[in-house]
Amino acid sequence: MTTPNRLAAPTPDRNSVTTIRSDGSRDFLFPRDPEGRFTQARRVCALALVAFYLSLPWITLNGFPAVFLDVAQRRFHLFGLTLAAQDMWLLFFLITGLGFSLFFVTALLGRVWCGWACPQTVFLDHVYRRVERWIDGDAVQRRILATEPLSAKKISKRVAKHTIYLLLSAVITHLFLAYFVSIADVWAMITAAPAEHWSAFAFIVVATGILYFNFAWFREQLCIVICPYGRIQSALIDDHSLVVGYDAERGEPRGRIGLPDTGDCIACNRCVQVCPTGIDIRQGLQMECIGCTACIDACDDVMTKVDKPRGLIRYDSQNGFAGRKTEWIRPRTILYFGLLAVGAGVCAWALSTVKPASLSITRMMGAPYVVDRETVRNQFLVRIVNKRSESRLFSLKVAAPAGTTHVGFEDTVLIAGMDERVQPLVVQQPRGGYSGPFRFEVRIEDTQGRRPLIREMEFLGPDPGLLREDEKQKNGPR
Repeated sequence: MTTPNRLAAPTPDRNSVTTIRSDGSRDFLFPRDPEGRFTQARRVCALALVAFYLSLPWITLNGFPAVFLDVAQRRFHLFGLTLAAQDMWLLFFLITGLGFSLFFVTALLGRVWCGWACPQTVFLDHVYRRVERWIDGDAVQRRILATEPLSAKKISKRVAKHTIYLLLSAVITHLFLAYFVSIADVWAMITAAPAEHWSAFAFIVVATGILYFNFAWFREQLCIVICPYGRIQSALIDDHSLVVGYDAERGEPRGRIGLPDTGDCIACNRCVQVCPTGIDIRQGLQMECIGCTACIDACDDVMTKVDKPRGLIRYDSQNGFAGRKTEWIRPRTILYFGLLAVGAGVCAWALSTVKPASLSITRMMGAPYVVDRETVRNQFLVRIVNKRSESRLFSLKVAAPAGTTHVGFEDTVLIAGMDERVQPLVVQQPRGGYSGPFRFEVRIEDTQGRRPLIREMEFLGPDPGLLREDEKQKNGPR
């Protein structure tokens, strides 16, 4: 049995994962760092996204961070919109809208999300691998360093690199926690003893460890083995979808420069050397391709040097590579766009129904109604939630048939910001004026003139005939 050459780059095989050797061991990738227009554009995009991801807890809208999922208080703040726990059903429309958006974009542009905007790609390629290249050198130097025996130089490089990895993972984890507890609370946890916030401390330790493991060791295996999107894409794209591919008509047969009857591909394998998932794009579209465009820039650079046209590897559809017309408007894109439009419309409508306060009324447990000598009464629990950050005065009115009165909420109620009030409400009618069940409205009004909240309830009672017969018996001769 021959021993694998650890210094040689793995040879891609379309029928197996490049990073797994025939003996089942892991073959680590050391992709070269390409330079070109797509790499520069992706770098700018990645830096903007990193700034966006990490700055959201610092940006304040309506008194709260731009994204603040306050699980402890059951309040969820999304770009100035505050949702209470009872509003969480709205997230169904938001999530489905995002899902349909991904379907539509994938049908048109393939895995552009994976290559340009996925947090895994953004942080791995543009943060952690930048640190690795800065400390360990280029791809050749990194591969040589990996095969060298332990030495003072290798140990110092490993310690420096993995220390920075751990620090980066810790920073990302703390800022991620700030999405749920706010920056101020995260800082208070950091400056306090771990025992005072043991659950948060345990989360930080575990999450930092997971991030470190992922970006320091697991890396592209997350995209290849765990992420389901690579498998789903085969059902979402077709021959008209825009993908990163190789023009076999122009490139084959491969051969060195100057050889007769060869295509434009000079078999330099630069496209393989820069691939972050270790595939050979010349073998056709593969699930492991994340659409990062590194192979495009590498090939374009070689084509420029050998004085041949760019675009041997490029963005195009499968039909485009075969010399056929690409149809952008087709049943698949129409269907996905229709679902996207419906999802976006329903999501916009649902979010427009969110009010700065919420009202819920439930009938008290026990008997549905109570009859005494004077009245027939129903008992309810009224819950008012103030979703604003500032205190609000609320008043309650009952719209019911003449003679109906209520006990509870006779005066205005002051509810602090992001607080709630639960109080009993007793609705009653004179016994002599009761003529049967009826429906009535409970109206909650913000004294600052905001749109009122209205709930319709049913007043229950005994059969009016039985009630009158009982009244006659009580008032008859003794």
